[in-house]
Amino acid sequence: MNMTKKLAIGGVVLETPVVLAPMAGVTDLPFRMLCREMGCGLVCTEMISAKAVYYKNRNSRILLAVDETERPVSMQLFGSEPELLGQIAALLEPGPYDVIDFNMGCPVPKVVNNREGSALMREPKLAGEILGAMVKAVKKPVTVKIRKGFDEAHVNAVEIARIAEAAGVSAITVHGRTREQYYSGTADWDIIRQVKEAVSIPVIGNGDIFKAADAIRMMEETGCDGVMAARGARGNPWLFREIREFMETGKVPKRPGIGEIREMILRHGRMLSEFKGENQAMREMRKHVAWYTAGCPHSSSLREAVNRVESLAELEALMEERLAEEL
Repeated sequence: MNMTKKLAIGGVVLETPVVLAPMAGVTDLPFRMLCREMGCGLVCTEMISAKAVYYKNRNSRILLAVDETERPVSMQLFGSEPELLGQIAALLEPGPYDVIDFNMGCPVPKVVNNREGSALMREPKLAGEILGAMVKAVKKPVTVKIRKGFDEAHVNAVEIARIAEAAGVSAITVHGRTREQYYSGTADWDIIRQVKEAVSIPVIGNGDIFKAADAIRMMEETGCDGVMAARGARGNPWLFREIREFMETGKVPKRPGIGEIREMILRHGRMLSEFKGENQAMREMRKHVAWYTAGCPHSSSLREAVNRVESLAELEALMEERLAEEL
């Protein structure tokens, strides 16, 4: 059994049809590099506000940073003004990005209340104008990430997908939940199938990919061209290695042992310290360590201990002490 197939998004060819979802506060440069090393076909930046780039917001520089080793990279913009989004896409196009993605999936109130993210699921005409403006402004492939609909009374992923295709978009990612669901309940994979049957551009399925078998099942059940992992990848860059291996051999790969988890945490902490400075990195590593060690013995007491860690040396000492004994 070999289910691996290359996925072409415009002129960008992914070696494996598996994508890391853009996640605010998670998919920064160090984490993307780790996922790419593990076999992820395409990584995505955290979502970036077109307005923030326009006004030269300092935080945008960190979000826009890319390392050559993580390419191909998709850079995700969000906003609601067609002209501005076209302008910012063109401004950033010469950068080290292979794909330019547009966010129509973010459910967070401050984004939605600003007529951005998944709020645009309610405005098909405006969505089409934005995507058309971005496609016209750049030569690199433009993609879009959408949801099933805004709520169950307005399930319109198929309509939006057709609009996106007509605007010249190169691929579309469908998250099988409405905005009202946020991340709760079960993703509706059938809407991914419906979108796949409605358009001829590649469709990437998103929602409830937590293990290798989920990715294969989604592709079989929906016919989608690729899968996108989001929460399933937090603290679990091995997910990409496992999906790739399962696609190639049909065998369920072995989960990483405590030693491998410890080494990944330490490497992640070192890379993050180099990228953001030790203080900021250690604050951020608290949530990453909680994700990495979920399900490990004594993980709750480890989470408490890591919340007191303030330096890389302290993190290293804690990991050696707490995770070495499980080897």
